[in-house]
Amino acid sequence: MFEFFFNYPVSVFRKGDFVFGSGWPVWLLLLLVVAAGAALFWNMRNSTSALSPRRSFALWALQAAMAAVALFALWQPGLAVRSLRSQQNVVSVLLDVSRSMALGEGERSRLQQAVDTLNAGVLDGLREKFRVRLYGFAGNLERYESLEALPSPGDATRLGESVGGVLRESAATPLGALVVVSDGSDNSGLFSRELMADIRRRNVPVHTIGVGRESIPNDLELQAVSLPRQALPKSRVTAQATIHHPGDGRSTRLTVRDGEKIIASKDVTLARGEDVETVRVDFPAGEAGIRDLRFSVDPLDGEEITGNNALRRVLDVPRGRRKVLYVEGEPRWEYKFLRRAVQKDESVQLTTLLRTSTNKFYRQGVDGPTDLQNGFPDSAEELFKYEGLMIGSFEAAAFTPAQQEMIRDFVSKRGGTLMMLAGRNGLADGGWAASRVADALPAKLSSGGATFEREKVAVRLTPYGADSLLTRLDGSDQKNRELWDGMPDIADYQSIGELKPAAVTLLEAEGPRGWIPLLVRQNYGRGRAMIFATGGSWRWKMGLPHEDQRHHTFWRQLLRGLVTGAPEPIHLTTDRSVYSDDPTIQLRVQARTKEFEAANNALVTATLTPETGEPVTVEMRPSPEDPGVYLAEAIAPTPGAYRIEAKAFVGDDSLGGSVLHVRRENGVAENFSPAQNRSLLEKLSEQTGGQYWTLDEAAALPDQIRFSEAGITAREILDLWDMPLMFLLLFGLKATEWLLRRQWGTV
Repeated sequence: MFEFFFNYPVSVFRKGDFVFGSGWPVWLLLLLVVAAGAALFWNMRNSTSALSPRRSFALWALQAAMAAVALFALWQPGLAVRSLRSQQNVVSVLLDVSRSMALGEGERSRLQQAVDTLNAGVLDGLREKFRVRLYGFAGNLERYESLEALPSPGDATRLGESVGGVLRESAATPLGALVVVSDGSDNSGLFSRELMADIRRRNVPVHTIGVGRESIPNDLELQAVSLPRQALPKSRVTAQATIHHPGDGRSTRLTVRDGEKIIASKDVTLARGEDVETVRVDFPAGEAGIRDLRFSVDPLDGEEITGNNALRRVLDVPRGRRKVLYVEGEPRWEYKFLRRAVQKDESVQLTTLLRTSTNKFYRQGVDGPTDLQNGFPDSAEELFKYEGLMIGSFEAAAFTPAQQEMIRDFVSKRGGTLMMLAGRNGLADGGWAASRVADALPAKLSSGGATFEREKVAVRLTPYGADSLLTRLDGSDQKNRELWDGMPDIADYQSIGELKPAAVTLLEAEGPRGWIPLLVRQNYGRGRAMIFATGGSWRWKMGLPHEDQRHHTFWRQLLRGLVTGAPEPIHLTTDRSVYSDDPTIQLRVQARTKEFEAANNALVTATLTPETGEPVTVEMRPSPEDPGVYLAEAIAPTPGAYRIEAKAFVGDDSLGGSVLHVRRENGVAENFSPAQNRSLLEKLSEQTGGQYWTLDEAAALPDQIRFSEAGITAREILDLWDMPLMFLLLFGLKATEWLLRRQWGTV
């Protein structure tokens, strides 16, 4: 619209300097405008019109404005701009030939429409004025002599890298402008703020021609799936899927497959009036090994694009049992039933330390005859080999100040999980409110009076508990609630005081003055702290039929929750588990000693092993910002699964190792976000001094592209006196005067 009124796009006005082409002085123009206004005023004052002064002044203002516009046009206003010299500059045309350009738009694909537009006069118009270089880009940038030589669609789109590559290649060439013809899909993950800044520094305008629909009305897309990178054998895993949808209230089904086997599915009703749905689905982790998971949603009726309905993820289920230390101050039923519930769990090793008398302990589940022979650990190295710690009815005074410090560090520094159980010597009644552990706990324990009550009370699930794996008795939300509603009363409970701001309640007990927190957790430092404010959950097992496994399931889930997420001394992570169309894997290792101090002087290596082929080992470099962190990049050149193993040494001593698996895929990212990314194309053109064009507008591009300050340029004056706005303004002023005179009866 701006160009229709002013002859030229707004970018030309920004670059140009306003001038008068007549050569006459500006003071003369101003003098004539004043003289014309005075003459018109004198004439109107001496007329015999019967109009009021106010109406006369309005007519004079319209006539004076029209005279000023006419005089302004006589002075030949113009824009002084730099324009590219004909046939002395290069214009590079970059055509997107990725797989997304092969999507159908009516009867022809996006790529066919783009080629038709270029052949319909755009390329010929450019060649009349410039030397044209033609490029095709997808995963790589290649130069072609003609549009007939374009390759088959590529598996990725590296829009930013391709533009940057042409600019670097043409550094010694009089490059006047770039023309990018694309749907704007850049799925390389490399179009960063730094790359855009580098493109701007080249001072070459980039004109973009957008291809494809800006919205796909009947498209269902599985945008993201988040889940833990690791899980314990035979545990349950929660994944969160994000679905983009039309928002018309239709239904679909979310399915999880491990290879070809369906391990979970869930019917989903898509909310009406919204376009994003978040869905949680639980599934079993299975035996130790690698889970190659495929998440998919069923297509809608009439859906054109179904390649974006599925995502792959990798889940590591490592071998070995994670360790939990449970210290109990007195023999009681909870201790017996808890051990019985988890003794057959192959993923958790429960080591128990039961005080039988002063300074005497009964040990079970220990690794060797000397393990814990002196009672509770006296060193961080001995305590930190466990991932979870439970303390039952045990007074705080039985632990030395150094041991209390270690317990707090177990959570904050080691990253383990501490769970305090209720009891007559537990929590506030055991003096833990004044201990050094109190800061880590999710509640401000009461400091006065007995808080432990031997009363039977009912238990209920909270909304947070309904979403937590810790309190998941069944994969179905409805069945899980029903199972909790049918739980027998517990034998006792303990008031824990005011909850801290970050605390989350999963279970509640019905006390004499209403419902009170029973199972509470919060994050603290690198780990978590929990309170289970009862020592009487054993009554669940006693009050249920013999074959009912709810009590066992609860404690297995709870103990698995204690150890899940607790890091090893050597902790390997990657930026994602599946690499689509991107071979570069970002590796990060957090290396710590057995006391979980940062290991800053370690030698850390990572070995990348493909399904077929030779392994590659890279040496990792220390991070300049994070103590004990080591970074590296590894290349996964071919599709398939890759095993990554990190090892760390200080001298000849091994700090340990860590193993992770990732998957490499090609041609996947092109299926996602199929609509034209107009915002990216507009941003690229605006920030470089170019212009965004639609396919219908592209025919005017050859005439407008010459206004560039790059390449070899000459000064040019663009006339503005013949702008449609000038004639419309004159016509509007005269028409307004005539209409007013007609209304006032003077014509």
